[in-house]
Amino acid sequence: MNPPPLHLPRREAFRIAGFSAAGLALAACGVQGQKAAPPKADAVQDFWAKQTKHGKVVFANWPEYMPEDKAPLEKFKEATGISYEYKEVIQENADFFGKADPVLRAGQSLGYDIVVMTNGIQLQHMIELGYAVPLDHTRLPNFGANAGQKYKERSYDPGSKYTIPYTSGVTGIAYNTKYVDEDITSIASLFDPKYKGRVGMMSDAQEIGNFGMFALGIDPEKSTEADWKKAGEKLKAQRDAGIVRKYYDQSYINAVATGDVWLSMGWSGDVFQRQLAGEPVKFVVPEEGGTIWTDNMLIPKGAANPLDALMLMDYLYQPAVAAELDEFIQYVTPVPAVQELLREKAKTAKGEDKKALEDMVDSPLMFPSEADYAKLRTFTTLTNQQQQVFNPIFQSITQA
Repeated sequence: MNPPPLHLPRREAFRIAGFSAAGLALAACGVQGQKAAPPKADAVQDFWAKQTKHGKVVFANWPEYMPEDKAPLEKFKEATGISYEYKEVIQENADFFGKADPVLRAGQSLGYDIVVMTNGIQLQHMIELGYAVPLDHTRLPNFGANAGQKYKERSYDPGSKYTIPYTSGVTGIAYNTKYVDEDITSIASLFDPKYKGRVGMMSDAQEIGNFGMFALGIDPEKSTEADWKKAGEKLKAQRDAGIVRKYYDQSYINAVATGDVWLSMGWSGDVFQRQLAGEPVKFVVPEEGGTIWTDNMLIPKGAANPLDALMLMDYLYQPAVAAELDEFIQYVTPVPAVQELLREKAKTAKGEDKKALEDMVDSPLMFPSEADYAKLRTFTTLTNQQQQVFNPIFQSITQA
């Protein structure tokens, strides 16, 4: 077994995927006003009826999201006769969309048949501008049979019309058990004066905004402008009381591991990798709620090989293939059957491989419980105009 991948490029990228300067610049350009009309069912059927298998697919993904030997893709090639090009060219959502937008707007092809994007502003733009090809679910039987119900019911893409998940992660609370001698269960701990100067919070507006709302019992997916302002006031009071040591990007995990901060907002995959390395860190989805983010596969408009792409997307939803991916990626799989497959594999594994597999199977960071899932919410879906209100409320806190 390979050492756990660090995923630093991907997590650092996620930090700026929401309200980066590039994202705000695009929002300011009036993207909302150029929305494409939703495709008619007949047009979608006609499009897919004309597609044929070309024997090739070009897959654009984030770094460290595929085993180094490309085994899942090699098996796909063997099973279907479809060759592949796999390119780790997506470093952050805002940058990718900023480059893709003028190409797609001009009616040209990106040169990719599948791209992977995180739910958030840029993915929303891809869908609203008509840059994502509507999917034919009659050609996605593995997705229909094996995807968890929660991954078929995503608020940012109802009915999975344009995307299907690749992998997910959770934002909760990470804490160092060497310095925190209680079981952290509540977001209230991040606002507790006894941890003054030892708390880390995320610098991303959507991330910190969600936690401000969770602290007030507000569901981010149903929130209003009044809710955002209340959450902003809550977070400002936390900052002004000196409770927050720093507003972090990816570097929060090092701060927690070394004790620079004792507890912090954190990402599930980062914490799990540190746990495998033997560091004294724990992760919890607080009782008030946590954020679930998802990296999604879509077929961009103008893709040269859409049918081949759809076949690969569906192939990755075979449980054995999904298990091979998740063993490497170590985030949350959209295929529930993966947990039992890894459990069976652990029974025959030896030494360190056996221990690592057992840790994965038992980890709520890879396999959240039903109770955890019930507490998870995605980010607030924002119109172009709402972005101009939401962002300043929370950036005024982290940038002060």
